[in-house]
Amino acid sequence: MSGQKGGEPACAASGPPSGAKAAEKALSLLGLCKKAGLLVTGFDEVAAAMRGGQKGKSRANRTVHLVALAADLSPKSVKETERIARNNNIPTIRLGATLDEVWRAVGRRSGILAVTEEGLAGKISRAARQNEEEEFV
Repeated sequence: MSGQKGGEPACAASGPPSGAKAAEKALSLLGLCKKAGLLVTGFDEVAAAMRGGQKGKSRANRTVHLVALAADLSPKSVKETERIARNNNIPTIRLGATLDEVWRAVGRRSGILAVTEEGLAGKISRAARQNEEEEFV
């Protein structure tokens, strides 16, 4: 079914993730969001969703609870996405994953992803923060 090693991991974790495991958990959760239709990808669609669906795309009419940015996203894209998110009071995180790693996880090569489900957004945010903490220890 899945092209990933070991298939999809279970949602329940036995403990807090660490380092690369935390990045893998965030990517796995993003893949779950994609399969459930709870993920918006790409700058234009994410920007429209953050602004409340002004572009008229059906997916863009959902409430965005979190915007995730790939580690190797261009500085210009990061700055513009973070500006729109800040203006709309939406948290952003930097994933410990590249565009190619995001591509493998969600099936689309995009460095800008919006999560439209609050519970999963929280789990992804915690995993990404854990990954950042491990990198700077």
